[in-house]
Amino acid sequence: MSTWIIDPDHSVAAFAVKHLKIAYVRGQFNKISGTITFDPTDITKTATEATIDAASLITGIRKRDDHVMSADFIEVSAFPFITFRSTKVEGAGENRAKMTGDLTIRGITKPVTMDVEFSGPVKSPYGGEITMGFSASATVDRFTYGVSWNEIMEDGGFMIDKDVKITIDIEADLKE
Repeated sequence: MSTWIIDPDHSVAAFAVKHLKIAYVRGQFNKISGTITFDPTDITKTATEATIDAASLITGIRKRDDHVMSADFIEVSAFPFITFRSTKVEGAGENRAKMTGDLTIRGITKPVTMDVEFSGPVKSPYGGEITMGFSASATVDRFTYGVSWNEIMEDGGFMIDKDVKITIDIEADLKE
């Protein structure tokens, strides 16, 4: 069993949500911190705690960033962090797992199961750190987290889909 510290310089949490029912709008959060306790011989002992600084949101459009960070969506002023804490991990093939945990957005906590792929460890040629890579993905219903701002279109559909695809890519360094 080893403990890995999330490297904020090489980790990102990204999302994609369908806009106008025709194309995805994407964004990412660039400030993630936390730890991963990992045992490659018994994947079920793996545990993860991660915190995302919600104000680190970037979609590429400042006006959209400000709107997503407002009370209409994630309300960063009242809820500055998005958190994930694992509760169960199951193997799902070579270097793969299903990780269930509590995802908290806007102060609302709901269980979510993520598909995880991991690789490494490798030794960095620069600083000599021992590093592992973890990539996790899931789809969540944003309405269940109180992220429900929307506009109804002429055909009765929503301007912004309720389902949000989440991808988290992490490099984590072995804690000495």
